[in-house]
Amino acid sequence: MHTTIHRAGSRGLTETDWLTSRHSFSFGEYYDPERINFGALRVLNDDTVAAGAGFGTHPHRDMEIISIPLAGALEHKDSTGATGVLRPGKIQVMSAGTGIRHSEYNHSQEDPVSFLQIWITPSRTGFPPRYDEKDFDVQSAKNALLTIITPEKTDSTLWLNQDARLSLASLDANASVEYRMQGSGHGLYVFVIEGAVRIGEHELGKRDAIGISEFESVAIVAGAASELLLIEVPMG
Repeated sequence: MHTTIHRAGSRGLTETDWLTSRHSFSFGEYYDPERINFGALRVLNDDTVAAGAGFGTHPHRDMEIISIPLAGALEHKDSTGATGVLRPGKIQVMSAGTGIRHSEYNHSQEDPVSFLQIWITPSRTGFPPRYDEKDFDVQSAKNALLTIITPEKTDSTLWLNQDARLSLASLDANASVEYRMQGSGHGLYVFVIEGAVRIGEHELGKRDAIGISEFESVAIVAGAASELLLIEVPMG
């Protein structure tokens, strides 16, 4: 098993009067040649946007973009005609493909919105642009893994144009789950949204992350009530 630890405090930072964004990988003006990507996982931004503010309309191309709200309400509009407001439990996938323009704003004029934005490189370029969203009840899979995104179209998950899988876990203190790799040559990136967990010999706290490769299964043990995001991606 090969592991790479990304501590919360080691992440890049973008801070303005309306945005605080922590970058697990090189993004914007933050550049670290040792932290460009983890396999097909290119971006994991931990964003907080002030009330009434947001990202104006801007383009993307050939990227699978996932937004996971943590608190507040995130308003989305894009050039496919999709509009909506995401709150915790509702997750979006946007395939930028041959080109898409979108905006993301804090829907509230009073409270901040916090969300994770994940970019995964697609299996090839030139897919048609697409938007989708779905509600998930993480608490219904307490102390278990809840798969939210797969490469396949299913009734219970979202899907994307890559052999990647995303799961969430809500663990009580002292509970544990086992993750078994689904694809050959894949790696797993575990991001601790809240709480504290142990993976092998590594202790991870809030917003810490670990990249794991060259393994078949791994046990995750919660030292406190914890919320986790698990991202399995091809490493080639």
